[in-house]
Amino acid sequence: MTNTALATRWPRLGLSFNDIFEPWSEWFQDGALSKTMTVPNVNITEDKSSYNLSLAAPGLAKKDFKIEVEGNMLTISAKKEENKEEKEGTFTRKEYNYASFSRSFTLPEVVAQDKVEATYADGILKMTLPKNDIAAKQLRKAINIK
Repeated sequence: MTNTALATRWPRLGLSFNDIFEPWSEWFQDGALSKTMTVPNVNITEDKSSYNLSLAAPGLAKKDFKIEVEGNMLTISAKKEENKEEKEGTFTRKEYNYASFSRSFTLPEVVAQDKVEATYADGILKMTLPKNDIAAKQLRKAINIK
């Protein structure tokens, strides 16, 4: 039997892959899986005295973050857990959501790791990574090619 004959006999057989999973797409887009956290965007700028990092992570609290420096590696991570329970008569509904991310950055040698500061407000984690005294004394010099 040809594909055309099959499609005529069973019109729903000609469904695309997306059509087959249509009933589930709303659940995946609007349900629990859409609430998982993606890796947040980061902006890094530099001025004479420091590097400034801004990480967009709305919906979190200060306690959700973990910031560590090990060697020359800066790691910013966060996790958030939510448990919801609704009881109505004999009906109980429980929901559990867990979301997390982790970002790591290699720090330049000029960063004074003991002076790094972080603040979190309005969904933005801001970090100041000051340059050490050696970096401040370094001068930029043009080298002529012979």
